[in-house]
Amino acid sequence: MATEATYTDTFLSLSDIDWTQLDWKEELKNNIRTVDDLKEYIPLSPEEESDIRKIIDIHPMNIPRYYLHLIDVNDPMDPIRRQCIPDAQELVVAGAMGETTADPYGDDKHDKGNGILHKYDYTALVVTSEYCAMYCRHCFRKRMVGLPNDLTVKNFQKAAEYVGNHPEITNVIMSGGDPFMLPTDVIRAMLDSLRDIPHLNHVRIGSRVPVTYPLRLFDDELISLLEAFNREKTLFVPTHYNHPRELTPVSRQAIWRLRNAGITVNNQSVLLRGVNDTAETLVELMNGLLRIGVNPYYLYQCMPVARVRNHFQVPLRYGSEIVDRARRHFDGYAKRFKFIIGHDIGKLEVCGSIGDKLILKQLHARSGHDDEVSRLLVRQLNDTGGWLDDLPEVSL
Repeated sequence: MATEATYTDTFLSLSDIDWTQLDWKEELKNNIRTVDDLKEYIPLSPEEESDIRKIIDIHPMNIPRYYLHLIDVNDPMDPIRRQCIPDAQELVVAGAMGETTADPYGDDKHDKGNGILHKYDYTALVVTSEYCAMYCRHCFRKRMVGLPNDLTVKNFQKAAEYVGNHPEITNVIMSGGDPFMLPTDVIRAMLDSLRDIPHLNHVRIGSRVPVTYPLRLFDDELISLLEAFNREKTLFVPTHYNHPRELTPVSRQAIWRLRNAGITVNNQSVLLRGVNDTAETLVELMNGLLRIGVNPYYLYQCMPVARVRNHFQVPLRYGSEIVDRARRHFDGYAKRFKFIIGHDIGKLEVCGSIGDKLILKQLHARSGHDDEVSRLLVRQLNDTGGWLDDLPEVSL
């Protein structure tokens, strides 16, 4: 990476934009998708330019101007930059951290077709789109986001029929990609098909729009739709802030619009090397979330995804220590978040360590594995293990 850069006039002009007044569909046309687009805003060395061209042939680049303008161009290790601009380390399929996989969460095993993933009895996840406002470089669905695939929903009415025919399903997660990047009329039709399913207690719309593209939430038609649905069936929006600098005044206004519509917003961060892997950053992030009315919910361990793990994953020994140090500074509400491994076998909470042993508790288990729920797991820590499979089973 270059050690020094300067702001271009084009980059500086972004600070004059009122992001709350833009047409969200029109502004998408200005997203940075090519190296030539990027060079208009941020200086690149010849090596960086060459590497990025190779990477985006495999995993596309898509950066909104709003998110781009949060970067400190003079810092080559800027945490905002690391999340959106491709890095040469993405060319490493598997490195020092260990083996990688394209499907760490086991989506393929629980694919019911037509975009429906049914891993836990009580939850159905519907992959509504492969498109996001921004393609995050640490995405665990990197193999599909921004690329044509057959894992997304083709007919949401059929997806709703699947939910209706499975009374054990109490909640639906609309995921992707990013559902909020769909046209409002499409979102309306999707929600309409879920509204009257009696055993469905609530719906979640997973979106990073409040963070990367908050101007979408200044669309009054969308907010009115969400407010109306929420009156009849509870709606939650899980979002994904990773760094305190993402908590901008514009983002805060977008969150306020959701909250003013009666919608609860929860946050699911990912622990990322070079982004938020210090206790101080986590404290600032979690307290900042509470300040704007967003509930800290999960902090995920970065998954062992190909072209992600080698440069983003933090070893569990150090991740557990970082979280424990941060917790000392939180009040009760900030302490509520759980440090989570989203594993193929289910969700595991990292409770902490006793000496050199990691203690985990299983919170959710795959369908047919009810005996695994709430069990404790004990694993031997080492200096490099970043995933459950890297740590040998031991007893206390």
